[in-house]
Amino acid sequence: MPAAFRMVGSMTDVSQPPRNLQPPPGLVEAFRAYEAALMADDRATLDRLFAPGETTLRGDAAGLLVGHDAIGAAASGGEQSTAQQRRLVQTHVQTIDDDHALVVAVTEPATGGRGQQTQLWARVAHEWRITAAHISVPAPALDRSVWRIVGDPLVPSTDPDGTLSGETVAVKDLYAVAGQRIGAGTPEWLQHAAPEAEHADAVRLLLDAGAEIRGIARTVELAYGLTGANAHYGTPPNPRAPHRLPGGSSSGSASAVSLGHASIGLGTDTAGSIRVPAAYQGLFGIRTTTGAVPTGGVLPLAPGYDAVGWLTRSAFLLRAVGDVLLPDQATGGDETLVVVPELLGLAAPDVAEAIRAWIPEGAREEHWPLHRLDDWVTALATDQGARAWQVHGEWLAPRMDTLGADVRQRFENASRITPEQAEAARTTAADAGRMVRDLVGDRIVVLPSAPTVAPHPGEHVRGTTRRLTSLATLGGLPAVSLPLRTARGLPTAVCLVAAPGRDRDLLDLATRLSEVNA
Repeated sequence: MPAAFRMVGSMTDVSQPPRNLQPPPGLVEAFRAYEAALMADDRATLDRLFAPGETTLRGDAAGLLVGHDAIGAAASGGEQSTAQQRRLVQTHVQTIDDDHALVVAVTEPATGGRGQQTQLWARVAHEWRITAAHISVPAPALDRSVWRIVGDPLVPSTDPDGTLSGETVAVKDLYAVAGQRIGAGTPEWLQHAAPEAEHADAVRLLLDAGAEIRGIARTVELAYGLTGANAHYGTPPNPRAPHRLPGGSSSGSASAVSLGHASIGLGTDTAGSIRVPAAYQGLFGIRTTTGAVPTGGVLPLAPGYDAVGWLTRSAFLLRAVGDVLLPDQATGGDETLVVVPELLGLAAPDVAEAIRAWIPEGAREEHWPLHRLDDWVTALATDQGARAWQVHGEWLAPRMDTLGADVRQRFENASRITPEQAEAARTTAADAGRMVRDLVGDRIVVLPSAPTVAPHPGEHVRGTTRRLTSLATLGGLPAVSLPLRTARGLPTAVCLVAAPGRDRDLLDLATRLSEVNA
């Protein structure tokens, strides 16, 4: 089980009520065994002390886990290693009957503040087990896995009466914010960065429209990853799918919006960095047509593939941001929805089922010749790597050991791409992009935003994810992600993809569809 804190010193005595309300025999010993296991990070004992079955509950600020297996899976993801020292200030037992009791304990972390844990215990097969638990701990002043720097606001609006007045923005740590450094998700980059003289174009446009900058949000190192994890600053939480990955690389921006810390998450999308966190966290998101929104003041990963994007909790706000950032575009094109079975078949069954249930009447089914899809994905990965190394290689070469293992491996692979391999990959990727644009035509294609729900830490889905996200990247296409839920209640998403320049059409359609399905 994930543990919030470790105890310091001895445990206070369990409150002693009148004799007829004494704790049932064995309960106090079981509670103390739980605390001892918590201190020792004894996961086997903690696992045993939670009742078996699908109705056992554990809740904390990250969310609710339902079922013994889900609780155990979260523990195996490593949360217990974050336990901090604490002492028990008060412990109260309320006996329900001989086989059930409620235990409420007030905790005091060594770092200050007070927390509380509430446990419902039941006697199962002659042994006491926890059937429900809720843990609260003092809220941190700043969640450093989500934010690098935050203010109230960090940067005020330049037009309080603008169309985005009252909205707050979490800016991915690739965008220039005047007076601040770009950190790019890596301490080494931040250490050598100078304060920016002016805002990035997209940041300036949002401020001029009335929005405020709440803060600068974390990113995967140099935006080169889809899980959302960062080896230096930790993994931002996923409040919509507790103890699962948040998705990246725009992970901090997504989590800030999902947590309610900001209403707009400004990010980038090269190969899924908006669409994946949108799917994992149940948010609306858009990857814009490549080049449609100015990228001045944005630290690149792979120029030519990078695109501005943003995340929100509503389709209405997603479109309102588009009204500010997107150029004037002709609207009113063909809104025929095309479902491609070959693409839907790349998703896990629960994701595919959720999308099939969502598909509106009148959508057309169309088979695509995707026998070269894996070649296209490989070519994109190679071309992306070559471009990333061209941009960052000179700076990174003597500093590779400062990167986290996953990102370091990607840049090491990129450093070994020969000019001939890069040219061949670029040619294949360009051919694939033309074919994708021809296949999409003037219709709107329906596909999964990501092939799975948010994975647990340690689960690897990068390869299967890129088979879906690469298509819009290759074609330079706009893609809007609309949140759905699987039968188990986990977030997933459907993605609408259209021809270059049809960003506003997608945003309008997403708004109408979300109103119908509200």
